[in-house]
Amino acid sequence: MLARGFADVFGAGDLAAALGLVHDAGKAACAWQDKLVKVNATGDRVNINHKNLGALLVRDRALAAAMAVLGHHGGLGHPLDLTSLSPGPDDEQTLARFFELVPEARVLADGPPLLPEAWGESMLLGEMGIRLVFSALADADHLDTGAHADGLAKPRVAAPADMAGLVQRFEANRELLLAGRELSDVDVLRAVLYDDVVRRAAGKPGVYRLPAPTGSGKTMTAAGFALHHAARYGKARVIVAVPFTTITEQNAGVYRRLLGADVVLEHHSNAELDDRRLRLAAENWDAPFVVTTTVQLFDSLFGRKPARSRKLHRLANAVVVLDEVQALPVPLLVPILDALRVLSQHFGTTVLLASATQPSFEHLSVWKSLDIRPLVDDPVELFTRLKRVRYEWQLDPKPTLDDIAGQIADEQQALVIVNTVAHARRLYRLVADRRPDVAVVHLSTRMCPRHREVALARIRKLLGDKEPVLVVSTQLVEAGVDLDFPVVFRALAPAESLQQAAGRANREGSLPGGGRVVVFDAADAAVPAFYQAGVDKTRALFGEGRDPDDPLALQEYYRRLYMGLNVDEARRGVVIQDNRAELDFRAVADGPRIAGAGSARDRRLAFRMIDEDPVTLIVTSWDEQGDAAELLRELRAGERPAGALLRELRGYMVSVPQVVASAAQVRALCRPVVQGHDELWEWCGEYDPHVGLDEGDIAKETVW
Repeated sequence: MLARGFADVFGAGDLAAALGLVHDAGKAACAWQDKLVKVNATGDRVNINHKNLGALLVRDRALAAAMAVLGHHGGLGHPLDLTSLSPGPDDEQTLARFFELVPEARVLADGPPLLPEAWGESMLLGEMGIRLVFSALADADHLDTGAHADGLAKPRVAAPADMAGLVQRFEANRELLLAGRELSDVDVLRAVLYDDVVRRAAGKPGVYRLPAPTGSGKTMTAAGFALHHAARYGKARVIVAVPFTTITEQNAGVYRRLLGADVVLEHHSNAELDDRRLRLAAENWDAPFVVTTTVQLFDSLFGRKPARSRKLHRLANAVVVLDEVQALPVPLLVPILDALRVLSQHFGTTVLLASATQPSFEHLSVWKSLDIRPLVDDPVELFTRLKRVRYEWQLDPKPTLDDIAGQIADEQQALVIVNTVAHARRLYRLVADRRPDVAVVHLSTRMCPRHREVALARIRKLLGDKEPVLVVSTQLVEAGVDLDFPVVFRALAPAESLQQAAGRANREGSLPGGGRVVVFDAADAAVPAFYQAGVDKTRALFGEGRDPDDPLALQEYYRRLYMGLNVDEARRGVVIQDNRAELDFRAVADGPRIAGAGSARDRRLAFRMIDEDPVTLIVTSWDEQGDAAELLRELRAGERPAGALLRELRGYMVSVPQVVASAAQVRALCRPVVQGHDELWEWCGEYDPHVGLDEGDIAKETVW
């Protein structure tokens, strides 16, 4: 059975097999079969409960894991959903028919518990086990149903990956990639780092830390470690998660060159997956090398719906690389780190934390006893040898944005990163007014992805041709985006953001005297409230004479930050952990019930990587060819499947916060794509060819 095979990897094959056998037992009911005949010609659903009978059949042996049967369509709920079940009047007859069809299920009602004994060590371990066995069941069910719909004799499941072969391919292509370039001093240091790290891939599975400075070849080094480790220990796949789609696209391109397009699956909201095989693989990560976002990874890991959860069993016996790990949301650190600990200690998952800005997670109680193995013996020496920039601080007296615009305008090539969309638009226009003779480029998430792609390609070409270019951006280029400027201006932000921004300066270390990083605190561009705690600690620890590139100073920064925010006891993390321990999957994903408010739930205490539910606007006015408008017309007319059309439209979508979308001035310029649905709108207002969707004063303090 498929479910057994998926769960055998983490020692729950018998449990998954039992759940798989009984999950559709209720379909043997006469009422269900009669309704099936009636709807067969119409394609309607058989809306008769068929889940309770199977859950009752195995409840005494599968215990709380029987929730997987109840939730294999609607999602995991609460143990009370199981305890409140009682046999129906026709269950005995239905069971008799079911046993005739599936005689091996007769033995499932009696016997010892099916849960692996180790899961009883802690409720949080058991909770993770239930998530993974639910994933195995949901994936097997989806695959089996899909195979039947496609007229296939058996479901599509990829053959086990040949990790040794992939290592050989990776190393051969890496040599070819490096062979055509003249090695600089930085290249030599990258090669030494790569060799040292890959040699340590022979270490036993667990949690590893790669504190690699920006420009040290971290993307390639992390992948090399992951592949060699996977080959050494028989891991099934490598999963790389990064915080932003811009990095996902960039890194996936690098990995495809090294491993081949047939190996690398890119899975995120902007990925084009026209091939049916790739779409199926994206739903369940059935590929040897997956590149995704941390939002996709952790929202799936703490979600409860089968469509999102079905990929989770692929985390067992895998290597998970968390790139730019400093970007994990602080309010969710405790549940995230606890889940990673459980996966690494009990489900064969090796975790690699890769970043130039390594958070000191060991200061948090959830990881205090965890053995985190460094892949670099002396990070201080490595950072010193790869130091490529010098910092300048303009904090007191505070300049204005107009002052900063004047400084930027004096440069031939410069990047400035600010904290809000409103600040970026204003500063862009100030610089553009001063330098009409050169390319001044704006970047923010108010530009649709296709627009940003064009802008980034233009920037890279101008940089490569040594032409003048001045770029004003929000934080979207801050971490991991491969841009190289002689000077970077960064609005005051937490230390990790300053260091990441510095990684866009003098990446190749070729500038005499190094690149410049100018940190400024503009009097007329206030630091956003959510940054304030990090900025306060940054001001106390860094400045003239002490840079954010100092690993020891960063350790102290994170210690003070976590203590100051009381991360261990922060209410949201504590509530999520409590709900996990109670196996209340609905409360984890959707928030706990609000007392006295009926079925309403407090979304502020749910696990969500992005707190605010954004509203998606489809922009058609930027696309001169009219492709987006035609796709939107086809979607409204129902001329092609909606899923395929929406995938093609992703490049023209802009997400804005509810507070912006609900403003009267903005809503007046939107119309729903489908009547009665508020989550997808067409933007009918102007779309600025430089800054994208510009809602003006409404978003002055919005970071999107």
